[in-house]
Amino acid sequence: MQSKRGVLLTIFAILFIVLAISNFSKPLGRGGAGFVFLGTKTSGVPNMILGPLFGLYLAIYAIGIWRMKKYALPMGAAYAVYVILNLILFSVKNPGGGGAPSPVFMLGYIIIAIGVSSGTPIVLWRRRAELS
Repeated sequence: MQSKRGVLLTIFAILFIVLAISNFSKPLGRGGAGFVFLGTKTSGVPNMILGPLFGLYLAIYAIGIWRMKKYALPMGAAYAVYVILNLILFSVKNPGGGGAPSPVFMLGYIIIAIGVSSGTPIVLWRRRAELS
């Protein structure tokens, strides 16, 4: 049985759940992964608060996509703006140097991050009549 959300939105919802789980795990500090907030990699208490907070936001967003809820559209638009702003600020605050990912990796990361975060609300907007 084909879901009314379709394959693309199903994939997006799953990706956002995976990202939510990743953010929930940020306080565990595995591999030195800290939550990046407005271009700054957090640690300590800010990491313990912001990672799970954004994880919760993304989990609610993913559920909204999965259930085709109207509230997912503004959440997605806000998240897309945040992702673009975060990428710009991170690039400004961390201009290359030792230990920085390769330019090829960063280009791929930027394309995927902006593509998924911006693509989801675009698809939801196009299907807004189907949202409940």
